[in-house]
Amino acid sequence: MNDALNQLQPYPFEKLRALLAGAQPPSEKKAIALSIGEPKHRSPAFVAEALSNNLDQLAVYPTTLGIPALREAIATWCERRFGVPHGWLDAARHVLPVNGTREALFAFTQTVVKRAVADQQPGLVISPNPFYQIYEGAALLAGAEPHYLPCLEENGFNPDFDAVSADTWQRTQILFLCSPGNPTGALVPVATLKKLIALADQYDFIIAADECYSELYFDEDAPPPGLLSACAELGRADFKRCVVFHSLSKRSNLPGLRSGFVAGDADILKAFLLYRTYHGCAMPVQTQLASIAAWNDEAHVLANRDLYRDKFAAVLDILAPVLDVQRPDGGFYLWAKTPGDDQAFTRELFAQEHVTVVPGSYLSREVGGFNPGAGRVRMALVAPLAECVEAAERIRRFVESR
Repeated sequence: MNDALNQLQPYPFEKLRALLAGAQPPSEKKAIALSIGEPKHRSPAFVAEALSNNLDQLAVYPTTLGIPALREAIATWCERRFGVPHGWLDAARHVLPVNGTREALFAFTQTVVKRAVADQQPGLVISPNPFYQIYEGAALLAGAEPHYLPCLEENGFNPDFDAVSADTWQRTQILFLCSPGNPTGALVPVATLKKLIALADQYDFIIAADECYSELYFDEDAPPPGLLSACAELGRADFKRCVVFHSLSKRSNLPGLRSGFVAGDADILKAFLLYRTYHGCAMPVQTQLASIAAWNDEAHVLANRDLYRDKFAAVLDILAPVLDVQRPDGGFYLWAKTPGDDQAFTRELFAQEHVTVVPGSYLSREVGGFNPGAGRVRMALVAPLAECVEAAERIRRFVESR
């Protein structure tokens, strides 16, 4: 077996199941899960229709590169959403469809990490801390060393990139960004993105921007910037060392469609396409055609944001008087401080109120004796409004009873 598998830590939800094992929540209270970030809003009917209208494509082998119409739809969406000048994104060279960002982030890391020879230190894969655990697992299985940058409240829940040493940057092969962040909801400012691009040029590493929550925000007049926005402002038409990851899962409530894309540096994507051709990750043609319909429509995305706005407003109105918790800049998570240990809070809340959240320490790594997620819990506001309100009322009652 691959020895690197022994380095993988249990997924946060495995740890959560172990933590809650044996707890007996009140049977008269319906279970409410705020733990898993699975969108629960209704999927767009027109996407389902496009899927069902093209089931004859089940008899067609899909190509890894995807059909031109999908790549064109994605390129057009990137131009519209991130201010990329028309023609900069060549749909044949700068865009690659993927089966959701999870598999793409993992496979991308296997593609670009250069394994160390015997007398060298392994390359670094830098990620925020807390973080999406795929970054870590992908790094370990690619033969790299994960390096974690704490996301602290005093720095707006973003890493302090100025604190990273030159020696660390020198060893870096991939810098993972997540904006809006999971679980913090923090946005990486465009000025910071430009600074990171300059560092990538100086130290020759790749920026992999996980932007799967980019379409969940509150101010319609100020959509979150992305790495492509920074490239556009810099006049960086070749997107050198810059790659972004997007998905229809959160944007369009289509987690089961398993549809997203990677866009950016054409030379990197050429190598990634080669890897994927061997890996066997082609998106079914009927899924591609349904995806075109989703990327071409913004009305359902706006309606989706409205639903989240209503939930955040209602839940924060209930929780703010008893918990240290604020509305994030984006995404659908609350990153709340706990009165005491986050694991004990999670278990007792479940046992008393039948509400499930995730301990922040499960989403982070301890570095130098400090875990930046400790003392917090992640709450995913993905359930319908009434259910989120009920969960918030139970959490408030639980906090007030402690």
